[in-house]
Amino acid sequence: MTQHTPWNAASITFSPTARAIGPNVFEHSMTMVAQARAAGRDVIDLSVGNPDAYPARFIRDEAVRAVNVPDNARYASFDGKRSFLEAAAHWYEAEHDVRLDASKELFAVEGAVDGLASLFNVLVDAGDTVAFTDPYYPSYHCMTAMLRGRELHLPARSELGFLPDLDAISPEQWDDVQLLVLNYPNNPTGAQAPRSFFERAVQLAKTHHFAIIHDFAYAGLGVDEQQCSILGVDGARDVAVEIVSLSKMYGMAGWRAGFIAGNSALVAVAKQYHYQMGSMVTTFVQDAGAAALRSDQECVRHLAACYGCRRELVEAPLRALGYEVFPASGGLYTWMRAPAGGDGPFVLLAPVARSGRMCA
Repeated sequence: MTQHTPWNAASITFSPTARAIGPNVFEHSMTMVAQARAAGRDVIDLSVGNPDAYPARFIRDEAVRAVNVPDNARYASFDGKRSFLEAAAHWYEAEHDVRLDASKELFAVEGAVDGLASLFNVLVDAGDTVAFTDPYYPSYHCMTAMLRGRELHLPARSELGFLPDLDAISPEQWDDVQLLVLNYPNNPTGAQAPRSFFERAVQLAKTHHFAIIHDFAYAGLGVDEQQCSILGVDGARDVAVEIVSLSKMYGMAGWRAGFIAGNSALVAVAKQYHYQMGSMVTTFVQDAGAAALRSDQECVRHLAACYGCRRELVEAPLRALGYEVFPASGGLYTWMRAPAGGDGPFVLLAPVARSGRMCA
């Protein structure tokens, strides 16, 4: 009788995609926070941009009403409910003077990361170059790596307000780019981009034949003025799409809703991918989101002011301690220079181990 070596699935050869997945950038801090809390310490966790804002009362009321609508227990259109897409189009026109066709230039996704995953998978092939600003939101690197693409980092320069110098990249390098990913208000620097920056990006995309994704996850959360939409730039809808998340604007992070807007060809192929690999946004969440998008946005302005006050509470003592803190124009974050000899990601983790008071 032939003897077979015992086997289990742990011995299987995993796909190149699985092998390309690196450690989560937040894993170390989350482990430290969990260990500190397990030891009974009082930890204020600032390591992840997880809003503690509660959706405004009118948004919650609409969610409660909508959850009791029988049709909302059924499957809905994978594109998104018509009422939600029309509310998104209303938001674009009211807030950014951009008019969109809800049937061709918009579709619903379960937040920004879901939208990014759909777009990356239809735009990036092995060996393709994806350009994005450094520092960057970690998903841009992870998605590029999983698709076995190449990265072109565009250094954010403090003297330019933490924008990259797009003209410092050679024409030959731009010729090699398949996708440019922008994110303003920026995670993690808090920088905002002027219209002229988007205009130059669109010019480069048309000259060098690449697509643009603008990750607009922090829309509405400007400090003194609001970040413009890239879709408001002449010609942008020829080359660009924008991903808008309801998570940060309305405190709906746990409800998972957003939308992709812009170039109809990119929207169409992203829809095809999402039909096969994604799922619809929860129906009652779409109804609540539609109410939020059609509102006067006073709840967003209140939230932006709240984040501004919190930043001041953090930045003032850091500056008093001698840290170089960069003024944020929007978003949630405080960005500072690590002390000489310090490792940026871990500079402010040490206090957790010592006192358990804060993680940043």
